[in-house]
Amino acid sequence: MSYGNILFECSAGIARLTLNRPERLNSFNIQMHEEVRAALEQVKEDASCRVLILTGAGRGFCAGQDLADRAVTPGEAATDLGESIERRYKPLVLALRALPMPVIAAVNGVAAGAGANLALACDLVIAARSAAFIQSFSRVGLVPDSGGTWFLPRLIGQARAIGVAFLGDKLGADEAADWGLIWRCVADQDFPGAVDELAQRLAAAPTQALARIKQAIYSSGERSLTEQLDIERDYQRELGHSLDYAEGVAAFLEKRTPRFTGH
Repeated sequence: MSYGNILFECSAGIARLTLNRPERLNSFNIQMHEEVRAALEQVKEDASCRVLILTGAGRGFCAGQDLADRAVTPGEAATDLGESIERRYKPLVLALRALPMPVIAAVNGVAAGAGANLALACDLVIAARSAAFIQSFSRVGLVPDSGGTWFLPRLIGQARAIGVAFLGDKLGADEAADWGLIWRCVADQDFPGAVDELAQRLAAAPTQALARIKQAIYSSGERSLTEQLDIERDYQRELGHSLDYAEGVAAFLEKRTPRFTGH
């Protein structure tokens, strides 16, 4: 498939999806939603893809919804907003969380509105020091969407979640890392190399184990400790039969670097 609003490639186990509307700070229009959905399906079906990097072209990561791409009169906008969440943003967030591989958000610049929460839907968020996160919804009379009201209190606590959602202030990458909103902040000049190094490490890791780690952690809030212990038992039984487990044990005993295949 040829793309007009994103860039997509998969090489050496690393898939890279770049939102590519830099003149609009990579804000979403309908076409971009369709292309991202198609790319995620491609990643899911391609066994050679073992990690996904989601990033933006130019000076921004993603400014959320392109407001020029939707109706703005009150009645029409209300209908359009609900439809957009249900048909586009909700499936996008759920698709990212469900991918059976690590997903890295490489936040190269401003991540605002739905763009900020799209980053938070990824498994690991690494940001350049000049990047910033903005929950800009209250500025236009809206509530954080794309999972914002779910991610924020779980990552930074209720008090800070209310503050960033109410005020819509810019949160720098350094502070976001200090708060635990993101995994890591790196200097701008080190950012591309840090992203590549992280992706290479994950692409060489035992893919099935990482997928089960992702599932176990993300669903843990739905269970009691006893139920979660049962899940851990079941996953260990499954993974204990994998080729990657056998390779990991052999490499440990032979004091060498394991060569995981993802099987």
